[in-house]
Amino acid sequence: MPEIVDRQKTVLQEIAHRVMLERGLLPDFPQQVIAETGRISGPATNTGNSLRDMRVLPWSSIDNDSSRDLDQLTYAEKISDGGIKIFVAIADVDALVKKQSALDLHAQHNTTSIYSVAEIFPMLPEKLSTDLTSLNPDSDRVSVVIEMSLSENGSLRSSEIYRAFVRNHAKLAYNSVALWLEGTGPMPAKIGDVKGLEENIRLQDSAAQKMKSLRQELGALDLETGEIRPRYENGKFNDMEAEKRNRAKELIEDFMIAANGCSARFLASRKLPSIRRVVRTPKRWERIVELASEKGCRLPSEPDSKALENFLISAKSADPLRFPDLSLTIIKLLGPGEYVVEIPGTAAEGHFALAVKDYTHTTAPNRRYPDIITHRLLKSVLSGSSLPYSNEELDFLAKRCTDKENAAKKVERQVAKSAVAMLLENRIGERFDAIVTGASDKGTWVRILHPAVEGRLASGFQGVDVGQRIRIQLTYTNVERGFIDFKRCS
Repeated sequence: MPEIVDRQKTVLQEIAHRVMLERGLLPDFPQQVIAETGRISGPATNTGNSLRDMRVLPWSSIDNDSSRDLDQLTYAEKISDGGIKIFVAIADVDALVKKQSALDLHAQHNTTSIYSVAEIFPMLPEKLSTDLTSLNPDSDRVSVVIEMSLSENGSLRSSEIYRAFVRNHAKLAYNSVALWLEGTGPMPAKIGDVKGLEENIRLQDSAAQKMKSLRQELGALDLETGEIRPRYENGKFNDMEAEKRNRAKELIEDFMIAANGCSARFLASRKLPSIRRVVRTPKRWERIVELASEKGCRLPSEPDSKALENFLISAKSADPLRFPDLSLTIIKLLGPGEYVVEIPGTAAEGHFALAVKDYTHTTAPNRRYPDIITHRLLKSVLSGSSLPYSNEELDFLAKRCTDKENAAKKVERQVAKSAVAMLLENRIGERFDAIVTGASDKGTWVRILHPAVEGRLASGFQGVDVGQRIRIQLTYTNVERGFIDFKRCS
């Protein structure tokens, strides 16, 4: 068994490295980056006492069980009038990764960490991303803090951004925290080890639930992304499964959405440019209208996020088991996000799915380059220094980040398909229930549930469209190229 596992892993790693290079991404750190990293002896410090000292507060991180690159800490406190103040501390990666350094140029090349089934390709060396620039437990770190004052109903009253010295008092995981918050599991031991943390996380959860409700009232879409993760048993990859949302993930998601909006407005209020994250008005709205009509719901002819959210709520209530399939279909029809430059005085394009006009990426600088750019812009305001980027530079970087993010997603999908092709090699001829996830001149794509993976509908694709359920038969696999082909059953 160990030999099979090792051989499987080696093949997939070789495929991942090849596909990275084919997509214009660098799987390995250049020698200059390794040398520069070796010269960094420790984390950034609070030199000159220019940062607020907030280490005593019961900060905690909540992330995936396996996460080692910790980007954010959260904390909350009550306000006397019934409101809640939320604090999000974000790793100040720029404090060690300086613009135009070898580290920065490599991060600028890939622009993101790539999470393949075979191997993780971090944007920054692990000495930084999982240690010196990670908000690790019981470690003092410099950070950018976004402080938000909420009204009793969860609406934002005011916000402030500053730099601070912080300390993570408890590294927590989504699944165990969610079970506890949902009342189906015990309180994680690490919460009980920190005085006041139990009450604080419950306060954070209360604030997040109010923020989520308010966003949905404004038209934010409550979608299950269906993000696919590998599953291992005894060290061997044996399936792909869709990630499920839970209360703890929603807590962090709502805080990060709010913090990203505050960053965008902070720069806009000072008439400064920024790189925004946008999801444009969906081009295939007419197909969304058709799908809603099939379920007895009438949507307006023009895109309307509030009307779409009302439909999603009713559809989830009527058929919760099939809602993930509907969510996946809507996500595909909405289209991908992208980065654009927001110049002062121009109208913000906004994020259709989140129903917000002002949105940037700020909260994951260890694994996303746009967040480092945003931090540099924010810090230039806080320090009173000149802007670190011209509009032309930002425009170039926005396009690059979009292109490289798309390339990274293609790598992740292709390596996942190679892994699943291994599982399906001996199942040619088997039949599956599937949902159509893509239909264009470039091809038709379907997704099966077990293992959860997309493949090409090589024949019988005439007349099918996104969201349709069909019966298909596996006809061909190619591990090396990540090909999984199906034909429609008659």
